[in-house]
Amino acid sequence: MLSRLMSGSVRSLEREFSCTVRLLDDTEYTCTIQRDAKGQYLFDLICHHLNLLEKDYFGIRYVDPDKQRHWLEFTKSISKQMKSQPPFTMCLRVKFYPPDPAALKEEITRYLVFLQLKRDLYHGRLLCKTSDAAILAAYILQAEIGDYDPGKHPEGYSSKFQFFPKHSEKLERRIAEIHKTELIGQTPETSELNFLQKAQMLETYGVDPHPCKDVSGNPAFLAFTPFGFVVLQGNKRVHFLKWNEVTKLKFEGKTFHVYANQKEDKKIILTYFAPTPEACKHLWKCGVENQAFYKLEKSSQVRTVSSSNLFFKGSRFRYRAGLVPSRSCPSITHGPRLSSVPRTRRRAVHISIMEGLESLRDSAHSTPVRSVSHGESFIPRSRSHAAEAGDGSAVIADESYNPSDSVLPTPVAEHSLELAVSRQINGAPCSIEEEKESEAGTPMGGELGELGADSRAAGSLQVAALSEAEQVNKFVLSVLRLLLVTIGLLFVLLLLLIVLTESDLDVAFLRDIRQTPEFEQFHYEYFCPLRRWFACKLRWVGGLLINK
Repeated sequence: MLSRLMSGSVRSLEREFSCTVRLLDDTEYTCTIQRDAKGQYLFDLICHHLNLLEKDYFGIRYVDPDKQRHWLEFTKSISKQMKSQPPFTMCLRVKFYPPDPAALKEEITRYLVFLQLKRDLYHGRLLCKTSDAAILAAYILQAEIGDYDPGKHPEGYSSKFQFFPKHSEKLERRIAEIHKTELIGQTPETSELNFLQKAQMLETYGVDPHPCKDVSGNPAFLAFTPFGFVVLQGNKRVHFLKWNEVTKLKFEGKTFHVYANQKEDKKIILTYFAPTPEACKHLWKCGVENQAFYKLEKSSQVRTVSSSNLFFKGSRFRYRAGLVPSRSCPSITHGPRLSSVPRTRRRAVHISIMEGLESLRDSAHSTPVRSVSHGESFIPRSRSHAAEAGDGSAVIADESYNPSDSVLPTPVAEHSLELAVSRQINGAPCSIEEEKESEAGTPMGGELGELGADSRAAGSLQVAALSEAEQVNKFVLSVLRLLLVTIGLLFVLLLLLIVLTESDLDVAFLRDIRQTPEFEQFHYEYFCPLRRWFACKLRWVGGLLINK
């Protein structure tokens, strides 16, 4: 706590900071920002650097010292949001996935979404069946190296590219077969467009998973997509709620609640538990922002619930359904293309989503308004059929949903023992290489050996001890904060009482206080000498000023 206070005081003395933003092609953009610069200023710099006009689908993500991910708030000062010392490191990522990425107007926007989906595929967030995975990888291969050429592409050439966290030789052969026979003649732009259209049909499209546990203690991944709220467990999507069905999102401490109204006035409440209160707040914040982006017309339709900032730990505003009628609606890089797309190739018409946004009073976070009408009626055919099944359950892949790096911060600054153990407990391997070693000869979801069980049990004990110590530290800090606030209030009340008793205000209870022996002793022994001392100093300062 003392180190953070000291770092804050040091930062306040600096007028400029260096800031590095990692782009989707793994290149870096470094700039210098003023101390009071807001997030919007940095975001505009990046968009200008990329010639990006359809900017409202994107955001800047950073990680605090506690390894918790955040989205940079554009209406707040950057230096006040960052809890670490400069230079700052952040990432440009897709924050709101377009419901129909192929319908985006700008080529650079489609390309950036393509890069984001490649990252999702590589890290296991865009999980799908093997047949779909082979097609997606083949599209990437065609966009990267063009048509198959026997002279340039020897046997096993597809294995040089890492498309997934792990894959078999059979899948590599299938990828090469599709690339050789089915994609001949496709330009990189066409392959990327086909990739977007295929990815959009998947159940895990637009999923930025938040690891949680259900009421039974089973691990689950919660996510918000362009089409609604989803819960993934194992290889299934166990819940899917359209945005027009979600009535309220709420969090209290580490507990997250989703209230929804389904068909035939069926009301349901889903409850999940996040690893920490900060993670739960981030989950809730992502939820209300996604609901506002995909459903509400403007932020003035948000119902705001105000409360104190000092001791309040729960939700501060909710989004209600029924406010608006439904509208119809890093292994491979392409670095040079991000900066080489000329502005003259863009469409003349540009509808800025950021214009006219209203700041949410309590969250201090802007609610984007869509430039294109993507209503709930726009749901891909495969997804709409699954949604009509009744319970929202659907098989998403041949193996369990287990994103390798989703529980890691972005970017990853260090791989500490605590982080590695916590990832193993959440079901994610420490790295892609470790995942290959741990899964060698063992299908995903199979039984672990005795050694793996022992190591996981030891890891559980270590994480439990760390978590308990963290909770104790937070409790002590809360008590100290409450104590300091109480002492401060008492001191202010004491000063106010002294001023009132020494004034000429004629009130009954003040007269009674003035007549007590204790007050007379304080008045003559302390207050009067102190008043004379201040008067003497003021006269002395006044004399110096007159002489000058």
